[in-house]
Amino acid sequence: MSRVYVAGPMTGIPDHNYPAFRAEAARLRALGHEVVSPAEINAGMEGEGWIECMKRDIAALMTCDAIRLLPGWERSKGARLECRVAVDLGLTVDVCGLDQLDAIGAVMGLAPGDLERAVHRARARQAA
Repeated sequence: MSRVYVAGPMTGIPDHNYPAFRAEAARLRALGHEVVSPAEINAGMEGEGWIECMKRDIAALMTCDAIRLLPGWERSKGARLECRVAVDLGLTVDVCGLDQLDAIGAVMGLAPGDLERAVHRARARQAA
């Protein structure tokens, strides 16, 4: 199975949205994936500030094969950055459905079809 990074909103959400991150990490692990979660990377270090957390998170993301976007990710500056990095690196992007990719791509400043093509390229590379 693949190494999956979980991305989603944290700032301004009670308990930094850790329950949602933990639940998704447990679900992915039960499916056999290795999971990288900012909720685990930054546990106990939230007082260091957003930039320091993002430095750790982006470094960890770069070791992954895929990114899983939690609900509300498009309203999170950090999750949007993580998604953009994942797309630029050719990682598999796991989102709600391909029917929403143009809307998600628009949030990231991509042209219609760009994110869908990136997802398909990444999946084709994984299948090869």
